Amino acid sequence: MAAPHGSEDVPLGGAALAAAAHAAAVAVGAVARAAGLAGEAAQAAALAARIDAAAKLNAETYANALHARSAAAPLAPEQRDWQIGRAFADAAEPPLELARAALDVAVLGAALGGPDAAAAAAIAAGVARGAVPLVAANLTAVEGDSRVAEVTRLADEAARVARTAGDAGT
Repeated sequence: MAAPHGSEDVPLGGAALAAAAHAAAVAVGAVARAAGLAGEAAQAAALAARIDAAAKLNAETYANALHARSAAAPLAPEQRDWQIGRAFADAAEPPLELARAALDVAVLGAALGGPDAAAAAAIAAGVARGAVPLVAANLTAVEGDSRVAEVTRLADEAARVARTAGDAGT
């Protein structure tokens, strides 16, 4: 499927994941507040802020990677590949951070229990899974990078936690 016109300049996947992760953190915070759990509500607010920071960094590093790709065109092939590879490797970090934060949201949601928190945990698990192809795509120039294994592990753990949260509600 072709990318929408102009989307190659915007980190659409990362922005969508960040929006979903933020919504899940806000939902977990609302569940915590409704239960009178101020500490958990504060944790959820901190997670939402962490997600927002990762989203901002994602947009910045993605823009930097695109700039590096165009600026490296006149360089010798080895130098060009190194410059582009480094920039795209840097761009892999924010989606990885989104996956880390999403796992934390899923864990907090599962700990709170109830259908709303379980739904938020499931959304967070989806965010962690969605980060896998973004991290991998940004690391195509860096074979064997451990961040692909890490984001896959985070996604698997978030899915396990979300299933546990959902099972508790049945």
